[in-house]
Amino acid sequence: MMPGHLPLLCLGWCTVLELATSASLHYTIDAERAPTDAQHIARSSSNINRGSDFSDFQRVFFPAAMEQNTPRPIRCKAAVSKAPGQSLEMEEVEVAPPRAHEVRIKVICTSLCHTDLTVWRMKDFPATYPSILGHEAVGVVESVGDHVSEVSVGDTVVPVFLAQCGDCGDCLSRRSNICSNLPPRMTTGMPRDGTTRFSLAATGEPVHNFLSVSSFAEYTVVDVAHVVKVGKHVPPAMACLLSCGVSTGVGAAWKVAAVEAGSTVAVFGLGTVGLAVAQGAKMCGAKRIIGVDLNPDKFEIGKRLGVTDFVNPNDTAEKPVSEVIKEMTGGGADYCFECIGSAPAMAEAFRSSRTGWGKTVILGTDGKAEPVSISSTEIKRGRSVHGALLGGIKPKDDIPVLAQKYLDKELQLDEFVTHETGFDEINGAFELLEQGKCLRCIIWMDGAKAKESSA
Repeated sequence: MMPGHLPLLCLGWCTVLELATSASLHYTIDAERAPTDAQHIARSSSNINRGSDFSDFQRVFFPAAMEQNTPRPIRCKAAVSKAPGQSLEMEEVEVAPPRAHEVRIKVICTSLCHTDLTVWRMKDFPATYPSILGHEAVGVVESVGDHVSEVSVGDTVVPVFLAQCGDCGDCLSRRSNICSNLPPRMTTGMPRDGTTRFSLAATGEPVHNFLSVSSFAEYTVVDVAHVVKVGKHVPPAMACLLSCGVSTGVGAAWKVAAVEAGSTVAVFGLGTVGLAVAQGAKMCGAKRIIGVDLNPDKFEIGKRLGVTDFVNPNDTAEKPVSEVIKEMTGGGADYCFECIGSAPAMAEAFRSSRTGWGKTVILGTDGKAEPVSISSTEIKRGRSVHGALLGGIKPKDDIPVLAQKYLDKELQLDEFVTHETGFDEINGAFELLEQGKCLRCIIWMDGAKAKESSA
């Protein structure tokens, strides 16, 4: 295995601010003055009408004249991971200007994914310290480096962990969404040169990147191949969801399994990814969608997102879940999706699929990369197993499609947002996810939106 590359079974990556300074705002900023200017911007943000889109953010923070300014280093807040399982620490970091093929983004909101939680707990590689985690976010382009033409200052963008360069054979093929020029890695630096754009302001110590995004900071620098432009009419929280978890689930049903109308589907694990699979399967016309989860509280929200039947492994009288599903479906589900990240669950999902044509899609992130025991005889009898990153979708092509489906009310996203908080309370979001008390907690960088939601 090449250094930095993910283990084979880490396939899901989805199964978290006060507004700071900008080197390209309508007044001059240098790094030493940043804290004072950040206070000025925070005061300005109180005049924003936080409606349903990004229009006010662009009006206040991104006047047209800023494109003529030369990007300079920015100092801002970041939630830094310094040791396995320890609370993130708020630090002032310096964010370097974007280099060639790079974009610096003012993060509007971010969210916490199970992959962040998994790596946060790790003692060894791919975990590195100090680092800035986070890979689900939405923001506005603050400045661009050389050779960037597809996005401009002021554009609303979603950063994604999976690149789409648009030039390699894989990006040009319909059969793959994994760019061969910039393959997915748990990198400690930028994808093209391996260096980081973050450093601790007090000491100059480098701070590692995470999944080519690092969204737990007020500003981040992302390679343009990892940036997707979205329409300004998509609410920020909804756009944030599309950067990983929801796209992974919907895409798995839509792109990887290509669920057929009238089919039966079994989903193992009703977290964000599993519920998004149910949404995708419903969108494709599945007739029956069976949700498998130990938490009965998930069943009610599952019904609202398309799940028709539920199986709690604690209530099957010691009968294997696969046998229960075979009895329910008359031989097994046409499509099974594993969204937990457990090798035994992966095997059980496979055994729940139908002989002859059953297809199992593995989405859960198995931090231990354990082997999965599957019968070769059953594979020869027509069953298949597939893995997928980001649900098989090509980010630049398909995320805008999903955003439009949301605007057209074909895709339901609001149900996934169970909590909202301010950036200073990010460790509380970790606690909620660890305890299984939330799907997605939206973390607002200026905190104001979270206060509105709780009022």
